[in-house]
Amino acid sequence: MSDERDEWAETVRILWEPPVKPRRGPKPALNLDRIARAAIEIADAEGLAALSMQRLAELIGFTKMSLYRYVPGRAELVALMVDTAIGEAPAEDTGQDGWRERLGAWSHRLVAVFQEHPWLLDATIGTRVMGPRELGWMERALAALDGTGLSGAERMDAVVLLTSHVRGIAQQSRAAGPAGGPEKQLAAVLGRLMDEHGERYPALGAALASAAAPGEQDQALEFGLQRILDGLEALIARRAG
Repeated sequence: MSDERDEWAETVRILWEPPVKPRRGPKPALNLDRIARAAIEIADAEGLAALSMQRLAELIGFTKMSLYRYVPGRAELVALMVDTAIGEAPAEDTGQDGWRERLGAWSHRLVAVFQEHPWLLDATIGTRVMGPRELGWMERALAALDGTGLSGAERMDAVVLLTSHVRGIAQQSRAAGPAGGPEKQLAAVLGRLMDEHGERYPALGAALASAAAPGEQDQALEFGLQRILDGLEALIARRAG
C-alpha cells in the first residue's frame, strides 16, 4: 500500500508541479519533455510493451540511472507520456457556437489522437492520475454543454459516452490495421461466412449487400456520434420544455 501511495504522489508531482530549475550552472541536458517525447517515439513505433527504461536511455544517449533522477519508474513515465501525447485540448472555434458542433469537433480530434498514438488506448484505462492536458480535454467537452440545462452528472455521463464511442472506433481501427477501416474488415469476415450460411440470415445478408453498394462509406464514427448527439439534443429539449 505504501508503494502505491508513493507512486501516486510521484506521478502527481511529475504531472502537476513545475520542474525545479537550477539556480546556477549550465542548463541540464535532460528534461521531462525530452524524455517523454523519446518514450513516445518508441511506443508509436513498436507499442507500449517495447518501452523500458533501458531502451529509453539508449535512445537518448544517457544512462538508465540518469533517467531515474527525472522519472522514478515506468508507471510515472507512462503517465507523463499520456499527458504529452494527448496534447492541449483543441482550441474552441468561434464559428462553432453550438454545443453539437463543438462536441463533434472534439470527438473527431480525439479519435485522431488515438489513431496517431494507438498505445494511448492501453495507457488510459483504470484508475490513474491524469495530467493537466488530459483534464483540459474533459474541461473543453463539459464547457460545451454549459447552458444546456443538463446537470453536472448528466454532462459528465455525456462526455464518458462520447469518449467510449471514440475509443471503440479507435480500437477497431487499430485492429483493422492498414488493410482498411473497421466496417470494411467486418464486412469481409461476415461476407465469407454468408457465402456458406447466408440463407439462415436474410436480414444480415440484405444489410451487407446495402453496405457494399457503390457510394457507401465506412461511417461508424460519424453515425454513432450523431446518434449520441441526437439523444442529448432530445434530453436537452425535454429539460427546456
